[in-house]
Amino acid sequence: MLQRQSSNVHGPGHSGHFTDTIWRQFIQSPAKSYALFAFIFLLLVGALISRRLLDSTALGGGTNKKLRDRKGQTDAPDITKKHYYKTEYPLKCTHGNNTKTCPGTYPTSYTPEEDHDSPLAPTCPDYFRWIHEDLRPWARTGITREMVERANETANFRLVIVKGRAYVKRNIKAFQSRDTFTLWGILQLLRRYPGKIPDLDLMFDCVDWPILLKSNYSVPGAPAPPPLFRYCTNDQTFDIVFPDWSFWGWPEVNIKSWGKILKDLEEGNRRMNWTDREPYAYWKGNPVVASSRQDLMKCNVSEGQEWNARLYVQDWKREKQKGYKQSELASQCKHRFKIYIEGSAWSVSEKYILACDSVTLYVTPNYTDFFTRGLIPMHHFWPINVYDKCRSIKFAVDWGNNHTGKAQEIGRAASRFIQEELKMDYVYDYMFHLLNQYSKLFRYQPTIPTGAVEYCAETMACPEEGMARKLMEESLEQSPKETSPCTLPPPFDPSSLYDVLREKENSILQVESWVKAYWENQTNQS
Repeated sequence: MLQRQSSNVHGPGHSGHFTDTIWRQFIQSPAKSYALFAFIFLLLVGALISRRLLDSTALGGGTNKKLRDRKGQTDAPDITKKHYYKTEYPLKCTHGNNTKTCPGTYPTSYTPEEDHDSPLAPTCPDYFRWIHEDLRPWARTGITREMVERANETANFRLVIVKGRAYVKRNIKAFQSRDTFTLWGILQLLRRYPGKIPDLDLMFDCVDWPILLKSNYSVPGAPAPPPLFRYCTNDQTFDIVFPDWSFWGWPEVNIKSWGKILKDLEEGNRRMNWTDREPYAYWKGNPVVASSRQDLMKCNVSEGQEWNARLYVQDWKREKQKGYKQSELASQCKHRFKIYIEGSAWSVSEKYILACDSVTLYVTPNYTDFFTRGLIPMHHFWPINVYDKCRSIKFAVDWGNNHTGKAQEIGRAASRFIQEELKMDYVYDYMFHLLNQYSKLFRYQPTIPTGAVEYCAETMACPEEGMARKLMEESLEQSPKETSPCTLPPPFDPSSLYDVLREKENSILQVESWVKAYWENQTNQS
């Protein structure tokens, strides 16, 4: 019976009988049965290894190729991977310098192809949380047309965005090109994220100091404050802080756009190690604009006193005549310490000083811009008492030169913050989230006001010449961004905000106590 079943399985004839005979011998002998299974197993393993080796060789890399692949490379190109090709939209100056109309070729909406392999958008830097605080005065009331128009009294321009297009009504010409390059920056935001900025209506004041005093709006029966955008704010005002014009360049003083300068500053830091730099505190600027700066000049080195400071007056007229050879920012990273001090209000110089790998000696400020609220005393900078500048600077420099490791950590932390958390991507994303959150507060539909003119890259850049035209061309957003903005972090809860502010204040008080104890000890020894 067994032979007939085997014959049916293996087929008729000699081959079936031979196979059946061999199989029966192994079944009848346990030792032979074990040998057969071992033999079959080895055949299978060998076939598998041969297949893998053949596949590897066919891809052109052999064994070495396989080893490299295990370190992160792939065996072969993924032919299913999507490749994105950006469509660029350069300036179209159809009428040369007389171009006064927008070409209409740049998209007003854009949805990048979905790529499931791309990483999720990162969370924005922590200073973005202050967007919620800046807009809190209108969280309950919302924003009405009457509120916006009350800010017209001091605004340099009114900007309305409708269906992704910008319309501007200029009121008062700003100092130099502040208004021009602020508007240019907003236009680049629209080109970067077309269709992603909702309809909105805002007033912008390009003067340095904020004016919306909280005390004027905290009395019973007082109206809500008018929303007014500017470059800085402080604890006593409601002004909404926005990135300043110099991120897109400052033609009057030959300062490049921020993307270009970041690279220059990074290269400048490589030219000279911190330990090889001058062991003094450096500052160069215009002392005439503020009494605090004039007071700072008293800390300069003299025959009778050494405060460890090297202070210089910046004469922009003379500098322009000499081709700005002595004001190149990347060449000013030659001192271990650099001083930041406000002018008539906040100063543009802040971000350039912080990017130098030097320890920033930060004179107590009265104002803040949009990103410095993310800086931490004794981590990103060394605080200097505004009422005791010279002695504070002297102590800070002596301390840093005697604690070089810690001093270098502070300098590098500031540079890293500027290079990584204030790169141009985040400047645009801050603008994006601020304007989106602002637009959510509207209680009316924005419309184009009488007298407003449509603005676009062409109507702004094509008529320009010289340095202004060069800066606009180098900062032009050529195409929509393929990825989404960073993710806006949630607002502070009251207790966490209190903890942040208290920690900063305690760090500053700690340094002031060190300075006081040091000078009291010096007095006792003399």
